[in-house]
Amino acid sequence: MTRRVRIFQVDAFTSQVFAGNPASVVLDAERLEEQELQAISRELRGGDTAFVLPADAPDHDLRVRFFTPRAETAFVGHATIAVQAVRAALGLPPCHRQKQRNGIFATGRLEGAQGPRYFFSQPPPPLQGPFAGTKIDALLAALGLVAADLDPLCPAIIAGERGARALIAVRDGAILARLHPDLARLAALSADGCPPGFFIYTRSPAVPDCDTEARMFCPAIGIDEDPVSGNAHALLAMHLHSLGFVPQRQERMGFTGRQGHHLGRPGAVNVLMHRAGTAISSVQIEGSAAIAFEASIGFS
Repeated sequence: MTRRVRIFQVDAFTSQVFAGNPASVVLDAERLEEQELQAISRELRGGDTAFVLPADAPDHDLRVRFFTPRAETAFVGHATIAVQAVRAALGLPPCHRQKQRNGIFATGRLEGAQGPRYFFSQPPPPLQGPFAGTKIDALLAALGLVAADLDPLCPAIIAGERGARALIAVRDGAILARLHPDLARLAALSADGCPPGFFIYTRSPAVPDCDTEARMFCPAIGIDEDPVSGNAHALLAMHLHSLGFVPQRQERMGFTGRQGHHLGRPGAVNVLMHRAGTAISSVQIEGSAAIAFEASIGFS
């Protein structure tokens, strides 16, 4: 008997195909053998792959396993957005509780005048501390920056745990646009103890309709430049909140970040922070998605 699974190629954090951040979504993944998960992800090669599985306990609605072409990973934000978009396209109800290796996150669908948006909500990620000493000098050299290019009000830090990133603020979008990093040197810095990804952002964007503009380089994990990262924007939200750069008059605080246009894949991430008392209780990442195509694979 032939086992078949459906595969959707989805562009997340955009409403247009061939923009944003691409991800593959494989339905009915319970039909697959363990070794076939990595083989499919390696064959697709287009980035991250989300394998959708039935729930295995009453505390969640479905399970998702995430793979890069190299290995399984705990969680991928834009692929989570892609899963929700596929369910919507198939007329399935939104999934409210998604289980993956790093826990159970709230997910869902938001209807709006510009079409549906999808979201996931996660506990506030930690800020580890300053990115300082001689390594900041080496990082600036690898990025082709000098100290005068940096935003003096936003110190460079390391944020996150498993998916830690260096957050580096530059003065404006013009500086961001002229980045031509030495990817080999960045990978060497990661091998020497720096995070595997470098998120370079500005609070003075050169593109409209946003509060921040960013680029992210992750050569150590095989991604020269990541088009649009929901996870990195969650880290940025906590950093900007700690510095007092996000309005704190309401229980729901947030901003819009743009990324990917330097690669010809423009995307937008809406970030909301929910507050319990004086502390942030969760960070919600929202974005649109567009399905580029559907296919299927059969296994004997």
